[in-house]
Amino acid sequence: MADLRTTYMGVELKNPIILGASSLVEDPNAIQKIERAGISAIVYRSLFEEQIHLEQIQLEDQLKEYDDRNAEMIHMFPEIRHGGAKEHLFKLEKLISKVNIPVFASLNAMYSQSWESYAVALEKTGIAGLELNFYEVPVDGSSSGLEIEARQVQILTKLKNIIKIPISVKLSPYYTNQLNVIQQFDKAGANGVVLFNRFFQPEINIETEEFFYPFDLTHQKDYQLSLRFAGLLFGNIGADICASHGISDGNDVIKMLLAGADSVQIVSAVYKNKASHVTNMIEKLEEWMDTRGYKTIDAFRGKLSMKNIKDPYAYKRAQYVDILMKSNEILRKYPMV
Repeated sequence: MADLRTTYMGVELKNPIILGASSLVEDPNAIQKIERAGISAIVYRSLFEEQIHLEQIQLEDQLKEYDDRNAEMIHMFPEIRHGGAKEHLFKLEKLISKVNIPVFASLNAMYSQSWESYAVALEKTGIAGLELNFYEVPVDGSSSGLEIEARQVQILTKLKNIIKIPISVKLSPYYTNQLNVIQQFDKAGANGVVLFNRFFQPEINIETEEFFYPFDLTHQKDYQLSLRFAGLLFGNIGADICASHGISDGNDVIKMLLAGADSVQIVSAVYKNKASHVTNMIEKLEEWMDTRGYKTIDAFRGKLSMKNIKDPYAYKRAQYVDILMKSNEILRKYPMV
């Protein structure tokens, strides 16, 4: 039988399939089923400093709603302070105690001191490693790309000096040169890189003329950007490569490993197909390896990376030239009349 063991942040896993950060961790029954189905590790939902600040403001507004109703009663409620990250940390500790697989934390903070204090607090829960959920959505042109990248590398460097657990970086796909940024994180000591973060994009309701944020799951083929960069990075960085975004089934897992990934993260696939789908993905990987005589993942990992394939342009070209040259085939498949 094939040996499916691999690593994420240098932590050994029984197979390459990880449950990515999501609200699934809030349902103990779901987590039990997912663990029984064979998932190798869990990334706990991200601790967002921005969300904590928003909740603090909302709590203060609710408590002050009936203040100053008369001269003898200035405050309706006694002074109460928001618990900050305590609830998140409590739930994380509880999950760690309930499962028998590694649990990783995910963090996105707003200020340098917050990154440090939250990272230390998360480490104390007993997590196997910390995933830095790096993203920045520019809303003006005041900050250059170099400034944003330097700030994120500085955060990683500081955290590597104050906590002992391994650290990975979950990246946005929108850097000007992802390979350069990843190399910077690698040199700064990142134990893993996750390709890529998925942003929730705003939408407009034309009936109410208002913004809303739809909860859209990923779709098949959404993994292709992650596949491209896994193939480009294999053999060129020391950090483990974890592919994310749109990995739907066992076939997708195999593709990512062939490109050069060490592991994958899934979320939408579980929402859509339930916990048993994890078992199906593992069985597909085992069957494929046994059929081809691969005893370990390392026996074929990166086989189709840029470093190992004969075609030097497979990962470089944008492919539109091929599409233009085959335009007649496309028209035959999708006729206009």
